[in-house]
Amino acid sequence: MATAPLTVTVLGSATPYPTADNPCSGYLLSVGRTHVWVDAGTGTLGPLQRYVRLDGLAGIWISHLHADHSADLLTAYYGALFADLTLAAPIPLLGPPGTADRLAGFLTNGPHRSPVESAFAVTELTDGHRARLGPLTLTSSAVEHGMPAFALRAETGRASLVYSGDTAPCAALTALATGCDLLLCEAEGPDEGHHSPEQAGATAASAGVARLVLTHVGRAIAPADAVARAAVHYPGPVGYAAPGTVFTVG
Repeated sequence: MATAPLTVTVLGSATPYPTADNPCSGYLLSVGRTHVWVDAGTGTLGPLQRYVRLDGLAGIWISHLHADHSADLLTAYYGALFADLTLAAPIPLLGPPGTADRLAGFLTNGPHRSPVESAFAVTELTDGHRARLGPLTLTSSAVEHGMPAFALRAETGRASLVYSGDTAPCAALTALATGCDLLLCEAEGPDEGHHSPEQAGATAASAGVARLVLTHVGRAIAPADAVARAAVHYPGPVGYAAPGTVFTVG
């Protein structure tokens, strides 16, 4: 039987706050019935439910704890425990060090710590961390964003996607992305801790990726201009992560 393709669905790609029609950073990786929510930026829980319920997720992966990449974990907690879902087990949540305590700090409203671990089985990421969720192998690499932050390589036996998270250009991202089928790279900059569109193109070229998709494009940059600027530095196909777009990887 043929293996189902790896797809990435853009739930949102805005920064640093949602637009009227585009949530913040969030993506759904899917291989058949295996679904992984990658970054839970503001507003992404809504469109996620077009494709999968919280209790249908194989896991959640969070690049860093800025709100535009993680805020919807708060409402996901309420959805998982106090609404119309009954979890068979806590949802695997892979995130930076301190993820559980950050969530509990916001969610606790009395003398007793909020039971975050009843909703999420939290694993703290480290540089080089690897996890297997169904047919997906997830490898995380520490990147440069002025705080604990990670990029992700997701692989099946026949396809590979790398997501930059938020990071300045760095050797770790280039190494992680080397030879991948699709690089989903942020382009908010230029500023410290981010890529500019030109730098995203240069990273894609240095890593020898097959396809570049820009996301997290700064609000002062038109997406079409970002794509054109990246293409000057990268000879392959360049796209933009418009909300609702589904990319087949490989």
